[in-house]
Amino acid sequence: MKNEQNELDSTCGVSDDELTKRFSEAVRIENEIKTIKGLPISKYDHEKKAPYIQYPDGSREYA
Repeated sequence: MKNEQNELDSTCGVSDDELTKRFSEAVRIENEIKTIKGLPISKYDHEKKAPYIQYPDGSREYA
C-alpha cells in the first residue's frame, strides 16, 4: 500500500495560518527576552528596505 500524506499530515494537523501565528509569537517573545537582557535585536526597515540591528539604547546600525 502506498504511503500517502496530505498537507495537514506534514504539519501535524496545524494550518499554515496557525503556524505563521506561532512563529510570529515566538519571534516576539525572543525579542522581548533580548530587550530585557539588554541585547541588540535584528530588525528590517521596510521604508529603507534594509536590515538593521537595534541596540538597547535605541540606536540603529544598518547592514
